Amino acid sequence: MQAYQADIAKLETNGSVVMGISVDSIAANAKFAKESGVTFPLLSDTTKQVSTDYGVLNPLLRFANRTTFVVDRDGIIQHVDAGGGAVDPTGAVQVCSRLKHD
Repeated sequence: MQAYQADIAKLETNGSVVMGISVDSIAANAKFAKESGVTFPLLSDTTKQVSTDYGVLNPLLRFANRTTFVVDRDGIIQHVDAGGGAVDPTGAVQVCSRLKHD
């Protein structure tokens, strides 16, 4: 998340909105944001419904696998980075830039 925070200006220049979603509580997300310097919204999916709907919930361990989605203005997923690739915002920045120009 810190890498997305570091590149937030690039994403916002493209008209993009950055947010994180976690199965952690609101309080845990607030603490994480404060400690890590994240200023974009961190939403809580404590029911795990969003994680399930997007297919990223680990069914055995009941946590969400790290995944980045780029969703366009029409609500269509245009890009997905999973696992270690989700930590690096480069792909998301490129897709957001392309979507701005389409």
